[in-house]
Amino acid sequence: MTSRLKLALLDVAWRTCGVSPECLGAAWEPYGRCLAHLPAVEVERVLRGLVPGQGIDLRGTTLEEDLLTHMLERVERRLGRARFDHAVFTGPARFREVVFTSDATFDHARFDHLASFFGTSFTGNVSFGEARFHRELSLHGAQVHGHGRFDRIRVGGDALFGEARFNEDTSFRGADFHGFSAFDGTAFAGDVGFRGARFRQAVSFRASVVGRSAVFDGLRFHGPAYLGPMLVGRRLSLSDVRAYGSLHLDTGGCRVNLRSAVVTGPFTARLSAAEIDLGHATLKGPSAVTRRSGRVRVTSLDDLDADALTLNGADLRTCGLGGLRRPEGLRLSDCLFATTPAGVSWRLGWPPVRWWTRRVVLADEHLWRGWPPSDPERSTGAAAAPPSATGEADERHGGRRSARSPDAGWLGALYERLRPGVGDAKTSADFAFGAMEMRRLSSPRARAKVLLSLYWLACGYGLRVGRALGWLTLVAALAAGTLSWAAGMRPTRHWGGHDPRIAVVRSKPVVSPDPRALHK
Repeated sequence: MTSRLKLALLDVAWRTCGVSPECLGAAWEPYGRCLAHLPAVEVERVLRGLVPGQGIDLRGTTLEEDLLTHMLERVERRLGRARFDHAVFTGPARFREVVFTSDATFDHARFDHLASFFGTSFTGNVSFGEARFHRELSLHGAQVHGHGRFDRIRVGGDALFGEARFNEDTSFRGADFHGFSAFDGTAFAGDVGFRGARFRQAVSFRASVVGRSAVFDGLRFHGPAYLGPMLVGRRLSLSDVRAYGSLHLDTGGCRVNLRSAVVTGPFTARLSAAEIDLGHATLKGPSAVTRRSGRVRVTSLDDLDADALTLNGADLRTCGLGGLRRPEGLRLSDCLFATTPAGVSWRLGWPPVRWWTRRVVLADEHLWRGWPPSDPERSTGAAAAPPSATGEADERHGGRRSARSPDAGWLGALYERLRPGVGDAKTSADFAFGAMEMRRLSSPRARAKVLLSLYWLACGYGLRVGRALGWLTLVAALAAGTLSWAAGMRPTRHWGGHDPRIAVVRSKPVVSPDPRALHK
């Protein structure tokens, strides 16, 4: 077994206590011993020599509550460069409203009881790397003007960071929180990272603010997680997250990345003017993505495995749905889809002129037909998110590329599987039209294809009443014209003319006798 002496020689960079090779406490001159091994008279002499704002070196020192309190009172709760690396706090460590005028380090420190930094001000950087908090940790209302480092800390009790202010980047990489964790009202001016951290109970980020990016990649939520309402400036990344309880997101104005995330409990995302990527995610509980305001653009659903996912008000104009593992589990309400091209188009094929009836289509069919983008922002190069976000989405999906190369038969089946989950009657009818259209185009039999083509031409598969009325009107007009023409071609009869079929009998005129001649 490695001795403490070897550890002191290998792992520490300060002169240790001369009382025992097992003591790692920093030696105070001219005594050559750490503060914990000095008699009371010498401790008092050392403390009397301290002044407010003075730097202090207590690395590896075992500190009881009374000794720590006496020291802080002596410097009027104002410390300069403070070194507490590997220190052991056997009693409650109360740094309430202490001002650190320079950097402060607590790396590998051990807190056996409460560690309170309530209202503490760190003018420089602060580091708690791999510190162990056996009970509660509180930085409620603390202010860190420099960088904050909490990598691989372990908190056995509750961790309270509410109303704290971090003016530079802050890192909680690999941190392990065993109790309730609260970051309500916390403000991170730069980036904050929880990569690989673990929250074993509930965690809350209500009313928190992140100036740039909040990274939770690879994190494990064992209890309920409430990430919001929170404001994130650039990106909220939860890639490869494992949430064994419920996960609630409420944010806006940023990109939300949930690629390869696994959520076994309920999942809700309420977004405002944001983008969300759910590619390769697994959502086992009831899930919903809801637009609160602005444009909420879904960038990817490729290989998404969701038992019941509701998209409410999402922009799906550039997002393919062909990669869904369970399309029948998707519910679509007030979503925005791609549309057929407007106006008349010309091409070097047959027929040379095409005119499309206005209907909504999946982005998969849009790509398959090679139509121009339906999104005016995408066609002009603008987007709701920063240019880097659009570039990443295009690189991943090859410019609206879905999980597989579509064909007509596959698109028809996709329309049929998605249609029962569409809440809008018009969109559902357009999906039914799309399914029949793909069935017509993929039909291998010429006879079936001709019949479906006639069905499409006559009434739009029974979904275009106007087309049927138009044909009926045309037939009626043709019939009326035909009758009118036939009536115009019939010969006219002249009753005063000579008809050879009628015999004319000529007779002599009858002359009446003269009455005078009768009386002669």
